[in-house]
Amino acid sequence: MVLNNIDDLLEKYENGETTLKEEAQLKNYFKQETVAPHLEHYKAIFGYYTVNQQETFTKNVPLNPKNKYNIKWLSVAAVAVLMVGIYFNRPKEDVITAADRLAYSQAKSYLELVSKTFNKGTAQVNYLGVINKAGTQVDYLKEMENPIGRILKINKK
Repeated sequence: MVLNNIDDLLEKYENGETTLKEEAQLKNYFKQETVAPHLEHYKAIFGYYTVNQQETFTKNVPLNPKNKYNIKWLSVAAVAVLMVGIYFNRPKEDVITAADRLAYSQAKSYLELVSKTFNKGTAQVNYLGVINKAGTQVDYLKEMENPIGRILKINKK
C-alpha cells in the first residue's frame, strides 16, 4: 500500500502537482536504507535535496560595492553634455545671401520646366481614358455569351 502511495506521489512530483507536505513524505521515504529496486534512481535525487538543504554560505558579502559611481554627478554631466550639444547645433540666424537667391531662382525655373514637360506628356496620354471607357462598354458583349445566366440575374433581382 505504501509503495503504491509513493508511486502516485512520484507521478504527481514529476508533473509538478505535489504539495510541500507530499514532497516531505517523498524525502522521508528516500532517506531510508531500503528503497524499492525500481525507485533506486530517485534516491540520489532526493538525497541531493537533503544534503543541499543542510549547506550554508559562510563567506562575508560586502554591502558596499567596490566601484561606487555617484549617480547624481553622472546625471549632471549628462545634462551638461546635452546642453552643449544643443548650443552648438542650433540653427544659424537667417541670412539670405545673393548666392542663395540665385540658387532658389534656378531651382524654381528647373522645376517649372519639369512641370511643363509632365503636363505635355499627360495631354498626349488623355486618349487612354477613351480607350478605357470603350473597353468597359465592350465588357457588356461578354454577357451575351451566357444568356441564361443573364436571365437568371434579372429574375433574382
